[in-house]
Amino acid sequence: MSAILSSLRNTVISSFALTVLLLVIFVSWGSISTESFSDQAFYSFIFRWLHVVSGIMWIGLLWYFNFVQIPNMPNIPDDQKPAVSKVIAPAALWWFRWGAMSTIVTGLILGHLNGYLESAMTLGFRGDAAPQHIAIGIGMWLGTIMWFNVWFVIWPNQKKALGIVPAEDDVKAASARTAMLFSRTNTLLSIPMLFSMVAAQNIF
Repeated sequence: MSAILSSLRNTVISSFALTVLLLVIFVSWGSISTESFSDQAFYSFIFRWLHVVSGIMWIGLLWYFNFVQIPNMPNIPDDQKPAVSKVIAPAALWWFRWGAMSTIVTGLILGHLNGYLESAMTLGFRGDAAPQHIAIGIGMWLGTIMWFNVWFVIWPNQKKALGIVPAEDDVKAASARTAMLFSRTNTLLSIPMLFSMVAAQNIF
C-alpha cells in the first residue's frame, strides 16, 4: 500500500482503477447496461464526470492561491519565498491553467451531447431556451470569462512576475498585481458560477 501512496502517479492510477471497478459493479447491479456504452446518455455521464473532476482541479487551485498562498506570502521570510515562487507556484499554475482548459472543453462537449449548448450560450435570446438552460448558460459564460482570464491575463502576467520570462523589477511588480487582481476576479465569479451550474440541475 505504501508503494501506491508514496507515489502520486501510482495513487492517481489506482484511483482511476477503483473508478473502473465501481463502473463494473454498477453494471453488475443493472444500473448501467453494457448496451448503454454506445448511448449518448452514457457519454454524457462520462463527460459530466470529467467536467466535475476538471473543475475541482481548477477551482481548488484558484481557491488555494486566493485563500492560502497570496494572503500568506507576506508572512514568509524573504529567503524562503523562492521556494514558493520558483517551485510551488509554477507547478500549481500548470495544473491550474490546464484544469481550466479541461473544464471548458468538457463543459462544451457536455452541452453539445445534451443538446443545450446553443440555447445556453445564447442565454435564451432566441426565445427557445428553457430556464434551466439559461441558468447553466450564465454559469458557462462566467466560466468562459474565468478561463479567458486564466490563459490570457493571469498566466502571461505570472510568467513575468515569477521570472519565467525576463522582465524588469517594476514590470514584475505590476504583473504580479495584475495577476492577483484577475485571480481575485475569478474568485469573485466562481461562487455565482457554481451556483448557476447547480441551480440548473436542481431548481428548474
